[in-house]
Amino acid sequence: MDGRISNLMQLASIRRYEMTEGTERGLRVLDCDNGNLRFLLNESKALDVMQMYHKGENVSFVSKNGFTAREIAFENRFEGGMLYTCGLDSVGAREGYLLHGTHHLTPARVTRAEVNEEGILIEAEIRETALFGKNIVFRRRVFSQIGSDSLEISDTLENCGTREEEYCLLYHVNVGYPMLDAGAELIDDAEEVIPRTPWAAEHIGSRRAIGAAVANQEEMCYFLRLKTPSVLLRNPKINKTFTLKWSQETLPCFVEWKSMAAGDYALGLEPCTTELDDGFAYRRIAAGEKVCFSLQMRVQTL
Repeated sequence: MDGRISNLMQLASIRRYEMTEGTERGLRVLDCDNGNLRFLLNESKALDVMQMYHKGENVSFVSKNGFTAREIAFENRFEGGMLYTCGLDSVGAREGYLLHGTHHLTPARVTRAEVNEEGILIEAEIRETALFGKNIVFRRRVFSQIGSDSLEISDTLENCGTREEEYCLLYHVNVGYPMLDAGAELIDDAEEVIPRTPWAAEHIGSRRAIGAAVANQEEMCYFLRLKTPSVLLRNPKINKTFTLKWSQETLPCFVEWKSMAAGDYALGLEPCTTELDDGFAYRRIAAGEKVCFSLQMRVQTL
């Protein structure tokens, strides 16, 4: 180690704590800081990313609900967050299923949490099991180099049971103010864009442009077919970009969720295994099979 450094905590750290106030009470958090990037991982909710900051500035959308340990209706508890993992039983809105599935509601078991000269590394697993039924293990690895501008998430889905199982997965990545602001622009190489609603179709020509917050404006949702598994949001106001990349071979579909509503101002970037609505379809994983997924989130100063 560099002789000028007395303790590695001068460069990077992980702090684990439990929330004690209000609706957050009981949530277990890993607060990680690599010197440039700070990210909060929700151990109580699938090790999803609660918030992310770049050089002190917020990147993520956090809804007016905030974070809660309560198991209440989706519209009253959906926090947004930097990453909300949806699945494995359902994604989107489907009759008979919880909106966006139950995966996010499952606590993670952290198996490794360390900082070394390479960076911050967190590993955890989530099990979905049933008597005389499925035995699926979802393993998450979160890594960020010291001083870097990027966060890497590697997930492995393993069928530890004795029969084939169905699954679906959607990574709900949510950008908020000040990374998201009027004048920002989404950059992608979509070959096909399908609006979800008539309102979205009416505004398809400006779907990449981020406007000002408007009271009670209806959300817009688009299904994109992309040449490459990467999208970028550029914000000249704060002179930064946010880039999301993912494993297209296992996450072939993509959804853009755009909410310019005042008080619900958000941009959702959502790689997924399936189309939504009438195009929904499960994937199947054989007994003993593993399927790998990856995400990279990066914030850069222009």
